[in-house]
Amino acid sequence: MANELTIDLAQNEPNQLTAVANQERSKLIPKNDYNEVGNQYSDVNKDAVADGDAKGRGTGVFLDVYNNAAGTSNDIVERKNEIKINKYNSSKTYPDF
Repeated sequence: MANELTIDLAQNEPNQLTAVANQERSKLIPKNDYNEVGNQYSDVNKDAVADGDAKGRGTGVFLDVYNNAAGTSNDIVERKNEIKINKYNSSKTYPDF
């Protein structure tokens, strides 16, 4: 069995490189606007629900997959475009025996 070495990568000594890295990291990591207090992300959050914008995909109903209102605004437009050229739709399903 291989011997495992424990390596401590913590920097105890403050240095200029770490200071610059921390400053740049704070600029690059975006702010998360979902929090436990006021805006918790869930299946009924305004950014998760399909309400006509380009963010939400779900309807907030458990396992609601056959719903024409589900998806982002782009998904709905593409779904309608596919129905125009596809001979199978909600009234003529695949396979048509």
